Amino acid sequence: MIDKRKNYYLTIDTETANSLECPIMYDFGGAIHDKKGRVYETFSFIIYDIFCADKALFDTAYYAEKRPIYEADIKKGSRQIVSIYTARKHIHDLCKKYNVKAIIAHNAPFDYRAVNYTLRYITKSKVRFFLPYGIPLWDTLKMAQDTICKQRTYIRWCNKNGYCQKNGKVRATAEIL
Repeated sequence: MIDKRKNYYLTIDTETANSLECPIMYDFGGAIHDKKGRVYETFSFIIYDIFCADKALFDTAYYAEKRPIYEADIKKGSRQIVSIYTARKHIHDLCKKYNVKAIIAHNAPFDYRAVNYTLRYITKSKVRFFLPYGIPLWDTLKMAQDTICKQRTYIRWCNKNGYCQKNGKVRATAEIL
């Protein structure tokens, strides 16, 4: 039973092939959660249209060498192969079911570009937008850069552990943060 008094959020992540300018998503996962971090539903989708139907494109992925790991996950059921349409419908249904207040991603502009560009690529631009209209998109990378990355304790910790870029700025990947 969904508690209508709570605010629910959808956090998403994509893995992509192609280029950073025109990313094409082959792996899409996410979770519905509340502000306290309680998770209510998760999903992990492999996009059939890229992973299976366009293997040459998948081979341009940063993690292309992990294909056997993906295939093992699919076989054991921890990931599901779906079409781009099924993934999109699932997101729309989740957002409606939980009355999602915001969609969250680390480096949200990239994930937003990836989901939309993939949908447009597969549908030849017949369908243009992947995420539901009107739900705010929150970027945890920008949030962290505006707060955590400016804290002296975080800067010291990054310096101590070698988590600085060549230019001296602290790194802000989701894993390090």
